[in-house]
Amino acid sequence: MIEETLLEAEEKMEKAVLVTKEDFASIRTGRPSPATFSRITVEYYGAMTPVNQLASFQVPEPRMVIISPYDKAAMPAIEKAIRESDLGVNPSNDGNIIRVVFPELSEERRKEYVKVARNKAEDGRTSVRNVRRQAKDAIDKAVKAGEIGEDEGHRAQKELDALTQKYVGEIDELLKHKESELLEV
Repeated sequence: MIEETLLEAEEKMEKAVLVTKEDFASIRTGRPSPATFSRITVEYYGAMTPVNQLASFQVPEPRMVIISPYDKAAMPAIEKAIRESDLGVNPSNDGNIIRVVFPELSEERRKEYVKVARNKAEDGRTSVRNVRRQAKDAIDKAVKAGEIGEDEGHRAQKELDALTQKYVGEIDELLKHKESELLEV
């Protein structure tokens, strides 16, 4: 009972960390990456499809990404989706590939991205804490119902707290890394 609850909580906490990591990947740093485009979706044959499933990406220069669509018919839709995204870039299309040149990040823009990263980290920490609260409630119910003893309940809560600290610490490390990446000129 307790082991199942703790395992389930740990799995959910790992997922929260993974989601936070993915959120961080979508925040633009000085050097663009294909992950920057992972949240952009394009209507492709009636279905919303992520751009990274419709094209290959190359980063030939530090501030340029070349997107090669697998299907040339999707090129205008991809170009439009990138233009309308929150990346703040204007893609250019030469008929075969789409070039996206990222402007140099200003100090002000970098600080905005740091704020965004901090908000995403806080969302991740909140998710971890919510998982902790749910698991703690399950443990408390088991103690009240007499399924487990109080000592076992306290031990389980200590393990749960240790898990929570571990995963919140991971999110904090990810944030620290992302901040240094963002503020690097």
